[in-house]
Amino acid sequence: MAEPRFLQIHFLAPYTAALLNRDDAGLAKRLPYGNVLRTRVSSQCLKRHWRLADDPHALHTISGADLAYRSRETVDRKVFGDWATAADEKVVEAIKEAMLKVVYGDKGTDIRSRQTLLLGEVEITYLRDEAKRLVGEAAGDAKTAKELISDWQKTHKSNLKALSEGAKLPAGLTGALFGRMITSDPKANIDAPVHVAHAFTVHAEEAESDYFIAADDLAREEDTGADTIQETELTSGLFYGYVVVDLPGLLRNLAGDAELAGAVLHNLVHLIAEVSPGAKLGSTAPYSRAALMLLEAGDRQPRSLAEAFRIPCAPETGQAVAALADYLDRLDTAYATGEDRRVMSLANTPVPGAEPGTLADLAGFARGLPGSLTASTA
Repeated sequence: MAEPRFLQIHFLAPYTAALLNRDDAGLAKRLPYGNVLRTRVSSQCLKRHWRLADDPHALHTISGADLAYRSRETVDRKVFGDWATAADEKVVEAIKEAMLKVVYGDKGTDIRSRQTLLLGEVEITYLRDEAKRLVGEAAGDAKTAKELISDWQKTHKSNLKALSEGAKLPAGLTGALFGRMITSDPKANIDAPVHVAHAFTVHAEEAESDYFIAADDLAREEDTGADTIQETELTSGLFYGYVVVDLPGLLRNLAGDAELAGAVLHNLVHLIAEVSPGAKLGSTAPYSRAALMLLEAGDRQPRSLAEAFRIPCAPETGQAVAALADYLDRLDTAYATGEDRRVMSLANTPVPGAEPGTLADLAGFARGLPGSLTASTA
């Protein structure tokens, strides 16, 4: 097989009586597929839980993984903080206003008009240092501050990339993995090498409306009924999920650091298998682990295995794995793309061309891919 360009990660994960991802009406997100409605978990939901997980394999535990913050208030809360309270208020406000416009665009002074923007620690540190420098040089004179900030804006206006020129991870590890789009400054955009599909149930939706009450512990005997009556939706399902990692793209975003890329892939495999995209923790305990993890490394365009479930299958791991294996076998016969495969499965069903192993084995396989890629181009 040629050196891998893509790592594909397929997973099956079971959940019972949960509400993993809600829409604007508070109901489970859904997807029509194969003439039936499926329960869905959005890619945004999955990525958020993976990147913020408090876990032994959390991304922030990786050595060299700079932090990043996705917010509309990063300048207010991270760039200008306690240090600014001791400076002249008018000077600080003038400099803050200019920086808000540089970072968030011309309407950046209005928080409601700002884009929820991802900024890395290196960018935040640069802005903070520049703000402190400008405040110091203004020496309490608001007129001088405006002159200084005018010169500063000429250099930085519409060029957020200048804030972190030469930095290894300008938008932190989060930006390096999941990308960044800044509508006001395309030069600062980062292409995402990790592509995440919406997960969906391999069978028709299984949902019910849960009626529940809150009882008053101090109610008098003459009081009847419940203190609070509510309804919520609960769903059960076996979800198919799909993730693709563009390996050369990941290496580019990590400045060619194969060791860091390997550590990222190692932890990402663990996070996908072990971190649940759960809401309503206190009332549903929506914790689960993947019943199947299938990794494929290859040099051809990736392809989802979602088509294996266009005809809904029974909500049972063994039958879902069998449907996936059958579809994969037919793809192999037609295309013969020759991916290198590893599988961890709780079902006693073989997967074509896949070497079985534990989750640790699969994570180790993923860790070694960036190194093999850089070795072949050295």
